[in-house]
Amino acid sequence: MLPSSLQTVFAALRHRNFRLFLTGQFISLCGTWMQTIAQGWLVLHLTDSAFAVGLVTALGSLPILLLSLYGGVVADRVNKRQFILILQSLMLLEALTLGVLTALDLITVQWVMGLAVFFGFLTAFEVPARQAFVAEIVQREDLMNAIALGSSAFNLARVIGPALAGLVIATLGLEACFFANAASYLAVIVSLIRMEAGGPRAPSVVSVWTALGEGLAYVFGNRWPRALVILVTTFSVFGFSFMPLMPVFARDALGLDASGYGVMVASIGLGALAAAFFMAAFGGRVRQSRLVLGSSVAFGTVLTAASLAPNFGLATVLYTICGGTMALNGIAANTMLQTEAPDELRGRVMGFYSFMVLGLAPFGSLQAGWVAERFGVRVAFAIGGLVCLLVAAGVAWWMGRAVRERRTRRDVRETVAAMERREHR
Repeated sequence: MLPSSLQTVFAALRHRNFRLFLTGQFISLCGTWMQTIAQGWLVLHLTDSAFAVGLVTALGSLPILLLSLYGGVVADRVNKRQFILILQSLMLLEALTLGVLTALDLITVQWVMGLAVFFGFLTAFEVPARQAFVAEIVQREDLMNAIALGSSAFNLARVIGPALAGLVIATLGLEACFFANAASYLAVIVSLIRMEAGGPRAPSVVSVWTALGEGLAYVFGNRWPRALVILVTTFSVFGFSFMPLMPVFARDALGLDASGYGVMVASIGLGALAAAFFMAAFGGRVRQSRLVLGSSVAFGTVLTAASLAPNFGLATVLYTICGGTMALNGIAANTMLQTEAPDELRGRVMGFYSFMVLGLAPFGSLQAGWVAERFGVRVAFAIGGLVCLLVAAGVAWWMGRAVRERRTRRDVRETVAAMERREHR
């Protein structure tokens, strides 16, 4: 038997389907991070352009911007396990193609862009289905723990994947990272095949546009989802855009090679991993709203400071903290959306979340790449951090004022009720 503290941290693992899913996802994510590192370095090698690095990321995210809302509608209408299985198989083919072209020295930046668009198309449907699928393979009381453990796997992979990528690039070349990613998809495919099959989805009787409108009405018709829209949109455009430009920051601002770049990305993952474990163990004891607002302000502050880091050591420390605050914010926001959303709308809600987090990334990558190209990567990161800080502080003040007004109205009602009781005596 595990100690009670460990049982709390790993509560969602008591579900067999989730254990299979998490294991397969972790192996696949390690491969994905290897490809991410190799692809960013490949584009920089082919073009020697910070803007091109941002452009490839933007093109990969463009299908998510256009299709993720529809992807959420589809997720509510299909057998999610079978749907994810098909999409993961196609992702394997994308990674294999990129590896073959690189190995044969036929790769061009145009090929990288085209494959990035194809991968983005698959992601637009896979992410909302995968995130909504988690709620089907764990009980509701374990959902936040499952989300936190999923984030832990993601960020542990962010530590292991870049480290492996740096080693593989130095010894076997860029193409080996792409082949490793293709092989890693086999793990998640096998895990999905071994799962206990869920029941078929009931056919929907409403049109796609009506179904989409129902999801948007829920998101914009509630106070906290509206606040999350503002925060997540801002972070997607101005905050998280620092990630695709990390190879530029590592090379131009700190003078690092591919291995040093891998360490920088791994430091972000290490901080995020620690934050994810904190959420798995203690997230249920802290109000999610406070975590969302506090981590939002902290992220903007730390990203601004990290943009000014003069050396590798200090930059590593600051980006570790940056990764932690980013993970706290993402897990808390994701949990609030999933736990409060009605079951029949969860796919659409997560489709909208994917639209904000991933679909808006093209604008962030383009604006950060444009600023970095003209004014330097440090300026691009500093602007992003300051915008995030100002918006987060504004939302925190706005939500705090709403709470104070609600308390004032409650106090007035209680005072009036007390006066009426005295008058009736």
